[in-house]
Amino acid sequence: MTTAPTISTARLTLRHHVMSDFAPLHAVLCGGRARYMGGPFSLKDSWQTIAAETGSWSLLGHGSWAVERTEDGVLVGQVGINRPAHYPEAEIGWMLCSGFEGNGYITEAASAVLDWAWSQMGVTTLVSYITPGNEKSVLVAKRLGAKQDAKAALPEGETPADTLVYRHFAPDRDGGMEGHA
Repeated sequence: MTTAPTISTARLTLRHHVMSDFAPLHAVLCGGRARYMGGPFSLKDSWQTIAAETGSWSLLGHGSWAVERTEDGVLVGQVGINRPAHYPEAEIGWMLCSGFEGNGYITEAASAVLDWAWSQMGVTTLVSYITPGNEKSVLVAKRLGAKQDAKAALPEGETPADTLVYRHFAPDRDGGMEGHA
């Protein structure tokens, strides 16, 4: 079985998910903030979502990492590179557990995951699919250097009214968005 490699940053440890991650992640997925992720989710749907993102490591060689504070081992969220069957390309996405806002944890973790993607996956771009109105995620994408890509293909069944696409570029790419406006 393939599992997520451990990645360390200045304050965080990104690691493969364990069962104890489920409850705090479900708390996000069943709450109001989940409206930006297709939710709120039932217990069953949360399980299927988290299991798919964890199992993607075995199927695709990439998936989601649990993000914990190194100093105390507290789970603060999740960052992952996922490409379910209905996505036209791989997405880097994130989820922050309640009570950890304003610390830059997701930006720090996502930056490390992007570095991993550029060096280990051999991709030159990734996207972030963001629900309109989710300004906090838009700010994270912009902090990571992503640019809105209005010409990108959308996940199956979604429209530009449902989904904004922000494109992340590998450091050796200019990010000029030729043909992507």
